[in-house]
Amino acid sequence: MHQDIPKQFLHVQNKPVLIYTLEAFQNHPSIDGIVVVGLEGWLDIIWAYARQYNITKLKYVVVGGETGQESIRNGINMIKEHYADSDIVLIHDGTRPLISQDIISDNLAVQKKYGNAVVAIPCVEAVFESDDRISSQVNVQRDKLLRTQTPQTYPLHKLLWAHEERIQRNIQHAVATCDLMCFLGEKVYFSKGSEKNIKITTVEDIEIFRALLNTDKEQGLK
Repeated sequence: MHQDIPKQFLHVQNKPVLIYTLEAFQNHPSIDGIVVVGLEGWLDIIWAYARQYNITKLKYVVVGGETGQESIRNGINMIKEHYADSDIVLIHDGTRPLISQDIISDNLAVQKKYGNAVVAIPCVEAVFESDDRISSQVNVQRDKLLRTQTPQTYPLHKLLWAHEERIQRNIQHAVATCDLMCFLGEKVYFSKGSEKNIKITTVEDIEIFRALLNTDKEQGLK
């Protein structure tokens, strides 16, 4: 985003983006504890913000790795020191601050039924495959496509197994937990997401986030 501080610490309406995310899990009755995997040099700031905004469920803050998957592994290695292998872990992007209580609840319900759950939404745009991002003659049938979000939720023992396999097999191109599980031959089950469950990646996303914070549902809409 070319800003002076990491995007998760940018303030929107006088509150860090990360705190919006943490508050969603703080407020959900099924969440017992939170582990944040953060940037080196920012861990004390995360603790300070947690105290300021009363994020009492924050239990541990650990430094991340060079990739997203290495960061997740650091997080679950911390969890295994304090929790049971059968405990359920929701992996969520700190920069998805509009995660709703309904999304968390449905995600947990699907995990309980099938053993795992990945938040996803339908793809409503026309989609093309392109090698050069300039032109294409190959379109992809959108009815078969889903866009994954987070949380992505598994028992702790399954996540530990997957990351051990990732290292053993030298899998380096998995961009998300569900991606890794597919590489390992695991079936993925989907829970309901939302277009509002945005991941803040660009300056434009900050503008969308701010607008959504100030928008109420139109009267008459279900």
